[in-house]
Amino acid sequence: MTKKKKKKSKKGISNLTNTILGILKKDRNKTFNYKQIAAILGVNDASSRNQIIKKLHQLKAKQEIEEVERGKFKAIVNTEYHTGILDLASKGNGYIICDDFEEDVFIASNNINKALNGDEVEFYAYKRKHRGKQEGEITNIIKRAKTEYVGTIQIHEKKNFAFVVPDSNKMYTDIFVPINKINKAEDGDKVLVSLEDWPDKSDSPNGKVIEVLGKPGEHGTEINSIMAEYGLPMEFPHEVEAYANNIDLEIKPEEIAKRRDMRKDLTFTIDPKDAKDFDDALSFTVLENGLYEIGIHIADVSHYLQPGTVLDDEAYERATSIYLVDRVVPMLPEILSNGACSLRPHEEKYTFSAVFQMNEKCEIKNEWFGRTVTYSDARFAYEEAQAIIENNPVIPVKAGISSINTIIPLEVSLTGKEYKTSNDIAFAVLKMNELAKKMRSQRMREGAISFDKVEVKFNLDEEANPVGVFFKTSKDANKLIEEFMLLANRKVSEFVGKQKKTFVYRVHDEPDESKLAQLQTVVGRFGHKLNFKDKGSIASSLNNLLKDVVGKKEQNLVDTLTIRTMSKAEYTTHNIGHYGLAFEYYSHFTSPIRRYPDVMAHRLLQQYLDGEKSANQEIYEDRCKHSSNMEYLATKAERDSIKYMQIRFMQDHQDEDFLGVISGVTDWGIYVEIISNKCEGMVSVRDMKDDHYQFDQDQYAMVGKNSGVVYQLGDEVIVKVKNTDLTKKHLDFYMVGKPEVENE
Repeated sequence: MTKKKKKKSKKGISNLTNTILGILKKDRNKTFNYKQIAAILGVNDASSRNQIIKKLHQLKAKQEIEEVERGKFKAIVNTEYHTGILDLASKGNGYIICDDFEEDVFIASNNINKALNGDEVEFYAYKRKHRGKQEGEITNIIKRAKTEYVGTIQIHEKKNFAFVVPDSNKMYTDIFVPINKINKAEDGDKVLVSLEDWPDKSDSPNGKVIEVLGKPGEHGTEINSIMAEYGLPMEFPHEVEAYANNIDLEIKPEEIAKRRDMRKDLTFTIDPKDAKDFDDALSFTVLENGLYEIGIHIADVSHYLQPGTVLDDEAYERATSIYLVDRVVPMLPEILSNGACSLRPHEEKYTFSAVFQMNEKCEIKNEWFGRTVTYSDARFAYEEAQAIIENNPVIPVKAGISSINTIIPLEVSLTGKEYKTSNDIAFAVLKMNELAKKMRSQRMREGAISFDKVEVKFNLDEEANPVGVFFKTSKDANKLIEEFMLLANRKVSEFVGKQKKTFVYRVHDEPDESKLAQLQTVVGRFGHKLNFKDKGSIASSLNNLLKDVVGKKEQNLVDTLTIRTMSKAEYTTHNIGHYGLAFEYYSHFTSPIRRYPDVMAHRLLQQYLDGEKSANQEIYEDRCKHSSNMEYLATKAERDSIKYMQIRFMQDHQDEDFLGVISGVTDWGIYVEIISNKCEGMVSVRDMKDDHYQFDQDQYAMVGKNSGVVYQLGDEVIVKVKNTDLTKKHLDFYMVGKPEVENE
């Protein structure tokens, strides 16, 4: 034993400088002598004590610590303390995002000091750097990002304690749970555990199981786990449902009298065929002066959602509906989202409208905003509206009916109409499509960027098993709706913005130059060139790129990388415009059933229409931050659910060869996206046993040392499923090789 200690002391105490600084900075107002530090480190041999004494005097000489009394040392508090948000990598190291530094600050795993991913932390920045990056050490945890984690429970054989192994690869430690706090969980169950405390000398935090989610791998368990991981609710509290069920939903004459009555205007909805809530409708009239009057009618959710009620509090907390792969978790109870607030065909509804009069050039000659009452004459699925557009100049006899078989010649005459026919609706769709195309072209000329990324969708059987994959693309009917929704959002925010009053904007900053440079490097591998000379050329160049890759093997990869290059859109009261749409003013006004910021926009607009003063900006800025955060969590949950379903789908195709495209290359492996279903998995370099492969960072490639075989970003390869992990949502492939090139 003595020999072992001596051998250890010769090597020195690991990372002693950082360790001593960490101890002193954790309790900055307290003094420490070498004995106290040795006790904290758990060392008592003479060699270790001498190392500590020597290091203390070295740090004092460097003026990183001060000697308050003889032999008693204290941290020097200076401007090198900063605050930021910790972003952990899967290997245990992390980076802190801090406004005081241009780049993220690197934090080694031994300097994390019990901080967890997303925590707001205080840290000390070292004078030295790590691989060119500023390096630091976390000195204090200001605020935990979350205290609840999803994981699998492992109960000790003696049944006196358990550990929960978190699902998240960014959670670097297990969670200790006493046996009396496992909440009847069984060994191997998926559970939700809450952190209680983290003793100083303990490697793991203590926690308790607050919910048993089920058996790993089962569909319901995994979907519930995704929601629980992000702290998102699956069900409405009883009191919220009760409140919603007691709201008076009747359309009343006295309320109609307060609104603009537009029930006689030709009105219809266009939505996905499986949609259950219709929060927007369009109306169309040809005026005597030849202008087109187009109304964008939005469900008047704010009529039912009154501030200060349990219903409004719940909607605010949720902030958004969540669209998982097999279900929708709504922001509002079903009686409102699918009932009173849904603009269903042949029903009168309270709406909030933006009504525009425009000419053939899409020039707005008049605009009106306010509360209305409307009546939807027809409900179209996108496919039905698309059929009208594609069959021009012939139209279905019964517009809005799912079976379109009979067609008749198009007769156009809406001026002074006294009744509505299928021909009227068809003409409205065709004319609005024509106007939408003109508005879209104008946006593109002004610098908007056209993102038409393909969406992956699954055909599910009755038990939510994936039986097929299909891709959702945007056609003219989708773009028709998009353009008029954009028009309403832009004009509403412009109307308020020019009054210099508080409003909820949806902003999008310009892309970061370094990210654009990275994009150029990647797409250059496929032979594409970008021009970043100025703001206008950036947008034009990106649009050309997105157009050029349509139908090519690299399309999904390039689309994804281009989107990642963009700044993140967010809600705020501080308007900086929307770069991607090329709008000076932009807000979300058109989907209050599923987005709380739209509800806020409705309330503020009505407040200003009523002549009231500007709302408290600070209050609304806090609400904007909350909405942005909840949108971020919902997006992560939605992506996780798609990833989960992709892995379930691949479980049933383990013996098949798949053609894929290399979507990423790292020193630990190659990421491959399958062309036929967009599922992405990884080929570990350890499994590539036909050669010794080395990562070439400059080429974005893995190169065989002996054969010279190169696997490069964008290459087509053939892969086979090795492993599917539903818990970690990870897919592993074997590399079969490159496809044979046929001789021409």
